[in-house]
Amino acid sequence: MPGAHTEPSPANPKILVIRRDNIGDLILTTPLIRALRQRFPKAWIGVLVNSYTAQVLDNNPHIDEVFVYTKVKHRGSASVWSAYWSTLRLILRLRRVRIDYAVLASPAASSKAQMFARRIKAKTIVGFGECASPGYGLTAGSAGPLHEVEEVFRIARLFEIEGAPPATLIHVDDRIAERALGLVTGKLPPGSTLIGVHISARKVSQRLPTEKVVELLRGLREIAPDLAFVLFWSPGASDNATHPGDDIKGSQILQQLGDFPIVPFPTSRLSELFGGLSTCEMVICSDGGAMHAAAALGKPIVCFFGDSDPKKWHPWGVPYRLMQPESKNVADISLAEIVNAFRNLRLGEAPVTADLQERDGFNFQPVH
Repeated sequence: MPGAHTEPSPANPKILVIRRDNIGDLILTTPLIRALRQRFPKAWIGVLVNSYTAQVLDNNPHIDEVFVYTKVKHRGSASVWSAYWSTLRLILRLRRVRIDYAVLASPAASSKAQMFARRIKAKTIVGFGECASPGYGLTAGSAGPLHEVEEVFRIARLFEIEGAPPATLIHVDDRIAERALGLVTGKLPPGSTLIGVHISARKVSQRLPTEKVVELLRGLREIAPDLAFVLFWSPGASDNATHPGDDIKGSQILQQLGDFPIVPFPTSRLSELFGGLSTCEMVICSDGGAMHAAAALGKPIVCFFGDSDPKKWHPWGVPYRLMQPESKNVADISLAEIVNAFRNLRLGEAPVTADLQERDGFNFQPVH
């Protein structure tokens, strides 16, 4: 490994991967974690995450221990000092582990992550930018436009790991999957093909309007009568500053559809979302954590992009059709284009032609 000229590298190192940001970011880091486990079968591998994303790693077979801290904005009714005290105890606990490598897995160099790695007294800091120890640093974006999985996976070479990144991974507990399947299939016609539709997105520009969701589902049912739908959304009020929800939107969609083969599936916990997605054959959603979760579960995806970069954030490792209007506002995607993308994906047809992309201003990505 780099740095071996200064001190010997342990055969079975203690590695702490730090990924403190969002759900999708953590999911897209699981290929690196898997590769580290394959490279060091007997190593101790821990991961530090925030409480909002921790369930992404439930039952992950490549991890020995998950360390969870709570961001101040996610502390709920707990006091600010309680959150800080919890973080201090976590630091002291990790010091006792005697970490060999603290891997700062975000390509966006973070002074806070670097400070944490120093506070736990990690022997070597691995990551992007000036935060890394000598010989263990990478320059973000230096290899050209890469997917987030590929960018993060550049860290693997510092541990003498070659080859392409593997698939992302989420493990759904059998009991959760069975419960989700029971909730869904018990309310739908027998033998239905289940299509997941996730309507929540953090950015307004990435949300499909209520009326368009209703028309889309009716249109898909017309071309494929065997379809039934599972409607996912983040529960809560839309004006919640910390966790905005879509209860009103979900209720409006269900009310307008009336007697229609669709099951509401609001999810307050990530484990519930993962279980629900596992029941579906395909997923329709906007760019975000749910999209990356569906990809990690191996689901073909029709996805909508606003101002996010498709090259960096498209679904990883699964067939998909991606639409991004020139306006970068998902509301401007036509129903005909979504139905066309769905038909192409489901039937395995070739993507729409380049001249159609140019004419209508949509970014259709090829199947991966």
